[in-house]
Amino acid sequence: MKSGLHFLLAAKCCEIGELQQLTLTAELVDASARLVHELQRERGMSNLYLGSAGQRFGAERLAQVAQTAHAEHALRQHFDQLDTQATQLRQGARLFARIAYVLHGLAALPALRQQVARGAWLPAQATAAYTRLIAGLLAVIFEAADTASDPAISRLLVGFFNFMQSKELAGQERATGSALFASGHADDAGQQRLAYLIESQERALEVFAQFAPGEAVALWQRSDDPNTRAALERMRRMLCATVAGGALNPELSQRWFDTCTERMEAMKAVEDHLSKDLRAVCHQRREHLVQELQALDQVPTSVLPAGLDFFDATPDGSPSPGLPLGTQLQHSVLELVQAQAQRLQAMSAELDTTRASLNERKLVERAKGLLMAQRQLSEAQAHKTLRQLAMNQNRRLVDVAEAVLALADLTTGTVHPRTDAATHK
Repeated sequence: MKSGLHFLLAAKCCEIGELQQLTLTAELVDASARLVHELQRERGMSNLYLGSAGQRFGAERLAQVAQTAHAEHALRQHFDQLDTQATQLRQGARLFARIAYVLHGLAALPALRQQVARGAWLPAQATAAYTRLIAGLLAVIFEAADTASDPAISRLLVGFFNFMQSKELAGQERATGSALFASGHADDAGQQRLAYLIESQERALEVFAQFAPGEAVALWQRSDDPNTRAALERMRRMLCATVAGGALNPELSQRWFDTCTERMEAMKAVEDHLSKDLRAVCHQRREHLVQELQALDQVPTSVLPAGLDFFDATPDGSPSPGLPLGTQLQHSVLELVQAQAQRLQAMSAELDTTRASLNERKLVERAKGLLMAQRQLSEAQAHKTLRQLAMNQNRRLVDVAEAVLALADLTTGTVHPRTDAATHK
């Protein structure tokens, strides 16, 4: 008959297996982040190339394409290492579906580059195409964060994802502002888009600061150069404060692009730091569990406490000093059993709290998508609508998003998937 020690050993083995999967996930996130960065650079080079009608940045764009191809190859190798037979993987279906979408986009990337090389597309078309692929890669990281079963790793992944999201929004801001300056006049739609991107960046950075380690947050605060920030804010005011149709200085397009690029390069250094932290935590947690498992392997099952020893404990779960349990070895095994149960319970509670951030984001994104489809709104307009409703009703954004989805269920009979975000208020 199997003893409690058998199941304690099994629990440790399961944890080690989960951490092994998380180690692969951490490497996948790192490779995805590197490809996102290279695609962001390629998007910028392509915009400048198209904006100059193919007269400038041709060689730079080709060199960047080679860098992107190298990062793509590395990511594909990580995809190949994933266990696609892991049908019990949390959110596995969603993660694998996201990866399939990304691979489809990567297969279409050569055709996109040909369109850019021929000058067949406007900068806005190329920007939208690159942004769609980058969004797919960010979605892979988002789903990877939802598969984490260790609270420390889950928090790191949530912080990492939100920082990457902020950096991507900064890249879209770079493209939007470059187009406005290059056109020589302000445009209402472009200005609304810019305001949405600026606000969304700050919101993602707030979540990053909430979940990321203090060292990473401090690194970003040091990296966010005040001079670069001041120059960026001055040009932001020019873009946003100019009356629609008013004149903008086209000569500022290059300065704007360079300033945004400088900030994004600083963000890349923080991304690298977060990626290194993530892999280190996975390695440390796995090594610790392996040591615990090796120690338990040396314990014979015959030394496990029996009888009323189970009840001889203080209210906090520790063995009672007044009621002897037998040998010191019996003490240590019972403590291990109790500690394992308490730790898993604490991990579950902390994971619920961390995943609430991901769940709330899912609700807001679904509500935005619903408004965009029903009312033919842009993403910026849909977000503004939700924010306005939240302010008018003095409610949280996620509560308004859930109400929008619930109303759609009632009026159309469609059931929109729910998360448990509403339980974490």
